[in-house]
Amino acid sequence: MGEALVTLKGVTKDYPKISTSADRLRTLAALLLRSRDVPHFRALRNVDLEVVRGQSVGIIGENGAGKSTLLKIVAGVVRPTQGSVEIRGRVGALLELGSGFHPEYTGRENIHLSSALMGLSRREVREKIDSIIAFADIGDHIDEPVKHYSSGMAVRLGFAVATVLSPEVLITDEVLAVGDESFQKKCVAWLERYLADGGTLLLCSHSMFHIQTLCSQALWIHHGEVRMRGPSFDVTREYLTYHQEKTGREQAEGRRAMAGMLRLTEARIENESGENASTFRRGDALVLRSTVFEPDNRAPVLLFGVVRVDGTAVYGSHSNEHGYAPANPEPQRFEFMVRFASLALLPGKYLLRVHVLDPEGLRLYDTLELEFVVTGETRDYGVVELEHEWRHP
Repeated sequence: MGEALVTLKGVTKDYPKISTSADRLRTLAALLLRSRDVPHFRALRNVDLEVVRGQSVGIIGENGAGKSTLLKIVAGVVRPTQGSVEIRGRVGALLELGSGFHPEYTGRENIHLSSALMGLSRREVREKIDSIIAFADIGDHIDEPVKHYSSGMAVRLGFAVATVLSPEVLITDEVLAVGDESFQKKCVAWLERYLADGGTLLLCSHSMFHIQTLCSQALWIHHGEVRMRGPSFDVTREYLTYHQEKTGREQAEGRRAMAGMLRLTEARIENESGENASTFRRGDALVLRSTVFEPDNRAPVLLFGVVRVDGTAVYGSHSNEHGYAPANPEPQRFEFMVRFASLALLPGKYLLRVHVLDPEGLRLYDTLELEFVVTGETRDYGVVELEHEWRHP
């Protein structure tokens, strides 16, 4: 085990409740009377965390789970109510990028200001400013006041300024969730180089793809407490399963509420033998079966979409595209079947989303989501395998 750069033991964080006038009065009275019974919201409860040099740890959880509070405590922005925090080495925090810019100053002037606040000398800023501007890639806007920037432009400039530092511990909070795709790829490439050079990363993100790509370990925070920790693929798998079960319960409640309306009554994935399955190898056949209730006994339209677990769209189609007529074994019941003769998907986790639309194909009524895994080993990239052969020119 390497040197621990971040060590948290029994960290708890409470915030006073001040959302209403009554809360504010009770909190003020408790503080004046030096009472320990201050009305509060507990953002974190008894959290332990250790991050060793060179390790990359992803922090995942639902909105409001306490992820950002945890990162702010590590960054030294927030003090814990209870517990101990020990940090060794220089910490760089990419939190709320661009929020510290002076709105009246230009982007170029804010580069000088922010770099000075980070401890860089004027000579260091002059040496690095061209690379910062190139990384931000906001064109002539660099010489316009920041108050005229879009939120995405401010974030681009904020990340670009942050790249001039090489902290021993880097903390990021949803930095990769903003900006266009090309900028996100640029950020990921920079983080990969940082990790390859021995950097230590704490990454908070709702993107399981980024967590799996950049982090070797993951910590799942649920309602302020550690629910699971371990290898990133294991933790993200359980986290996605939790959301699928939650979505399933919500959809079941929704379907009960819309009894008598057009809806999906069943959707399942089968293998070539007609057995329910969720694991396939490349080249296997996959069969989707779905049953729909249509109160007017008119054939509805079925739409399916295959997406990678990180949300990347792979393929989709709908039943009325090819004049398909579903089976109608009894009134108000329609059965659909789609067969994929040979899966061309590369190994990974995928979702098969099934949607039912009205007979005209205009209005979406119901959705079900099925998960499946494609196994195997490959050094190829992307999501699908395209048939090809290498030849001599």
